[in-house]
Amino acid sequence: MAPPVLLLLLASGAAACPLPCVCQNLSESLSTLCAHRGLLFVPPNVDRRTVELRLADNFIQALGPPDFRNMTGLVDLTLSRNAITRIGARAFGDLESLRSLHLDGNRLVELGAGSLRGPVNLQHLILSGNQLGRISPGAFDDFLDSLEDLDLSYNNLRQVPWAGIGAMPALHTLNLDHNLIDALPPGAFAQLSQLSRLDLTSNRLATLAPDPLFSRGRDAEASPAPLVLSFSGNPLHCNCELLWLRRLARPDDLETCASPPGLAGRYFWAVPEGEFSCEPPLIARHTQRLWVLEGQRATLRCRALGDPVPTMHWVGPDDRLVGNSSRARAFPNGTLEIGVTGSGDAGGYTCIATNPAGEATARVELRVLALPHGGNGSAEGGRPGPSDIAASARTAAEGEGTLESEPAVQVTEVTATSGLVSWGPGRPADPVWMFQIQYNSSEDETLIYRIVPASSHHFLLKHLVPGADYDLCLLALSPAAGPSDLTATRLLGCAHFSTQPAAPLCHALQAHVLGGTLTVAVGGVLVAALLVFTVALLVRGRGAGNGRLPLKLSHVQSQTNGGPSPTPKAHPPRSPPPRPQRSCSLDLGDAGGCYGYARRLGGAWARRSHSVHGGLLGAGCRGVGGSTEQLEESVV
Repeated sequence: MAPPVLLLLLASGAAACPLPCVCQNLSESLSTLCAHRGLLFVPPNVDRRTVELRLADNFIQALGPPDFRNMTGLVDLTLSRNAITRIGARAFGDLESLRSLHLDGNRLVELGAGSLRGPVNLQHLILSGNQLGRISPGAFDDFLDSLEDLDLSYNNLRQVPWAGIGAMPALHTLNLDHNLIDALPPGAFAQLSQLSRLDLTSNRLATLAPDPLFSRGRDAEASPAPLVLSFSGNPLHCNCELLWLRRLARPDDLETCASPPGLAGRYFWAVPEGEFSCEPPLIARHTQRLWVLEGQRATLRCRALGDPVPTMHWVGPDDRLVGNSSRARAFPNGTLEIGVTGSGDAGGYTCIATNPAGEATARVELRVLALPHGGNGSAEGGRPGPSDIAASARTAAEGEGTLESEPAVQVTEVTATSGLVSWGPGRPADPVWMFQIQYNSSEDETLIYRIVPASSHHFLLKHLVPGADYDLCLLALSPAAGPSDLTATRLLGCAHFSTQPAAPLCHALQAHVLGGTLTVAVGGVLVAALLVFTVALLVRGRGAGNGRLPLKLSHVQSQTNGGPSPTPKAHPPRSPPPRPQRSCSLDLGDAGGCYGYARRLGGAWARRSHSVHGGLLGAGCRGVGGSTEQLEESVV
């Protein structure tokens, strides 16, 4: 009976095994081995009774729910070293018996909340060697109570789901090394009583918050699960914030300090405790007094120095901490910004800088200058009220609210981007503290404010929009009569003007071309005159040389050694020296011969002038004809 049963089992196993894979049926458990098979996807005909499935070292790119459907008995799944970039929601939804999942060496960038849903009994999760930059906070929720080993090393993680990791009571090993983590939340590992190994090597941690986990150290008697902690390769800032860690004796580790400069490069555990010091905060610069008009933005600045970097807070005039709201925002660098100021925002603000070594404070005074209704500086009941001039600048420009006796506001010398605002001295009985100009354009309804000293009666507006209509109003701010009074504001007048359109490019280009042509012509005439003068000098010197007579030799005798003197021979008549040829080194290409400098240069400038004027006749814009490209080409 045994041989037929064995043959039947082998036959059934061979029928259920995918063609490129190897199947093993040992101890009533089926193993499907498909490693190094060049697979592009999970084989669809894998036996659903498989207990161990190995798909490592293939080219699988994506995983979805159909790949592992109905494989409720799968215990070990290996997908290492593939090209997986995406895991569909509930791709492992049917793997309720899965204990080990290997996804290392892939190309995962993100894990969504549903990517790992399904394996409620998972104990070992290996995700190292991917490109993970984000893990959803709920990615590990299905196996928080069962997970024992979690490997997230060699990724691009700056943040990990700390809340989920901190709720894993059975976690033994946590590998976070070789990531970009720069901060650990306080108490992140406080509940991990079973954790025996924590690897934080090669991250960006400058400091570590105190945690009861670290106090277990390597003392086996202090806890049933002594901790093996590794955090070398981090830029540790060895100041008083790490003094608690220095007091834990760990002489065998090789962590070093990266800062401050006096401790850089020294072994962390060799630095004496007395050198782990901090510097208390010091307010280096802050706003002392700020005056703003009602409705404008107020920015209070405060800068502090210290080690570690101080935390900045602001306390308002009501002695309450100023928090972020729709009107105010406090920035970590010490800047407080109030978007729209009101009379209730005035008062004294206190900037507070704190760090573990102490705190420092500075006071800033904010004064809000209210803009009352109307043009006479008073509202009902004699108390100035909120200003509505900013909202009605366009209406006031049409003449509403202006007095006939008040000087008119004029805008002259208007160009495409500027205009000169001028106004009269006003009534001598009305003191003026300062002038305010408000204007906006048809292109942008945003109202722009300009503050002008009381001694000025002109102001040049710049950076205007070409071809736009502008409404402008001028206000005079009078000083308060008493300490409890607010600043009075009256409207001097309004004006409407329009900027000129932008100048076309062709006029400027044509003027540039004509100017260049004139420059070339004048330069050519000067060079030609210089060359003619040079040629004239050469011709004159040559004529003077031809008038000289050649030297004649007479009574020439030769010395002998006592023999008869040879009879002197008659010399033939000497021919005149050859006439030197004119140099052709500057010839302009004529094959007919060599011309003088002036003639050659004259021909060159004639051709140049013909080219330039021909280009000018054929170029232009707006009725002249031609194109800008042709005009530029004729000049170059």
